[in-house]
Amino acid sequence: MARVFIDGEAGTTGLQIRERLAGRSDIDLVRIDSAHRKDPEARRAAFAEADVAILCLPDAAAREAAAFAADLPVRIIDASSAHRVAEGWAYGFAELTADARARIAAAQRVSNPGCYATGAIALLAPLVAAGLIAPEEDLTINAVSGYSGGGKELIAEFKTGEAPDFFVYALGQSHKHLPEIVAHARLTGRPVFAPSVGRFAQGMVVQVPLHLHGRTVAGLTDALRAHYDAASFVRVRGAGDYAGRVVPTALNGSNFIDLSVHGDDARGGVLVAVLDNLGKGASGAAVQNLNLMIGADEGLGL
Repeated sequence: MARVFIDGEAGTTGLQIRERLAGRSDIDLVRIDSAHRKDPEARRAAFAEADVAILCLPDAAAREAAAFAADLPVRIIDASSAHRVAEGWAYGFAELTADARARIAAAQRVSNPGCYATGAIALLAPLVAAGLIAPEEDLTINAVSGYSGGGKELIAEFKTGEAPDFFVYALGQSHKHLPEIVAHARLTGRPVFAPSVGRFAQGMVVQVPLHLHGRTVAGLTDALRAHYDAASFVRVRGAGDYAGRVVPTALNGSNFIDLSVHGDDARGGVLVAVLDNLGKGASGAAVQNLNLMIGADEGLGL
């Protein structure tokens, strides 16, 4: 039985991870009384007791927690963006490369991918590796997410009706997911990123428009299918599966991410990823990585 401590289990991601692990006979959850969840001694005792700790914390707090536990044998999964391009941390996208599962399974420190980044990297990395997208190509990424990805304050704004039905944000090109997109998609140029939020709790669509310049919709689709042929939770769909409408909430409650290529060879195309920002984009990926690290079935609880 693996002992697992969720540091920050009261947040949205932490709660969903706890729900996914509840009732599993192979997991013993290490808990801290809510009155002591910020007590350094209580937290250190929990880290020391656990085999794996999952950090569901803001970036600064996640860095502090990782340093706090550095001298302990506990293995760590960080669900924040604090360590996604840091040395010594395995990137927790299990389907990304042929050796990703093995690296995650053996790692002492694993960084969970970001939700927008999961969609963008899933689309771009295989096509860069196949030579169908140049690392220096000028790219744009457009995306919409459910409001749960914005944390407690944004969730409260939507629930009280203060937030608009839809808004675009982070247009200054400093979104925290951009560095990991560049690093893990193996880009040398920095994409222009325009994320947005809609009035729905969870779900996500990530889009990468492309001038095809000799590439074809079928060729791009085939390259994605070849890359993810043995993937557990990444599916490559045909444009015809969507009947002209791609719905961001279609995979809510699952750990799947669906990829597709749309468009016309003479006019241009759009790479599209659909996922649950709280599933494959957060808690689902964390549980998948935990399963790999403790030697459980990769899809257990998912």
